[in-house]
Amino acid sequence: MHTLKRFFGLCLLTSLGANAQQTDSSYANDYYKGRMELFATFPEQRGAIVFLGNSITERGAWAELLPGKKIVNRGIGGDNTFGVLARLDGIMATRPSKIFLLIGINDLGRGLPEQVILANYRRILEKLATALPKTKVMVQSVLPMHESKLPAYLKNKADKVKSLNAGIQLLAKEFGYPYLNLHEWAADEQGELKSGFTGDGIHITPPAYAAWVNWLKEKKHL
Repeated sequence: MHTLKRFFGLCLLTSLGANAQQTDSSYANDYYKGRMELFATFPEQRGAIVFLGNSITERGAWAELLPGKKIVNRGIGGDNTFGVLARLDGIMATRPSKIFLLIGINDLGRGLPEQVILANYRRILEKLATALPKTKVMVQSVLPMHESKLPAYLKNKADKVKSLNAGIQLLAKEFGYPYLNLHEWAADEQGELKSGFTGDGIHITPPAYAAWVNWLKEKKHL
């Protein structure tokens, strides 16, 4: 009996070790470090509206689209939930009035398990809820993609996006934060990112950013 228990214990440890090896938690590449160095040179803006995420956030001309508002763009191309978690303290130190969070597609792109992504999301929201109880945190869904235009590493992930968004929505509800379903303005009748809103199937065009901001205003989030 003891031998059998030991055998199953070894099998479990081996399985857990294999899964751990498959989890790529890296984020601090040269581009990430360069963006962080750039952010460090900017004057601190306390009480601003912060857009936080990856390249989809970084490419948005938020300040120009929202004149008269104090806007901070903290998008980093290629970033993932590990990277956002690592730089969250610096963002929280400025006591933002609002945070628009959008992250997760790069996690899916590198094949990270959904449970790992959602565990990071939970840690992000826990930190924000604890440190910034007065900050309005807008938890945005991962955007849809346009399959025929996508690079190979992102193809056939529409179901994973839907499943991840369902998990993100539950976490937003648990922490009492609004969940913003960006598919309402970005998706076509087939549930894909509108063809006119993207050139490569994942990143969006200037008209799409304008539609995004208009939608946020219509929903009274801005």
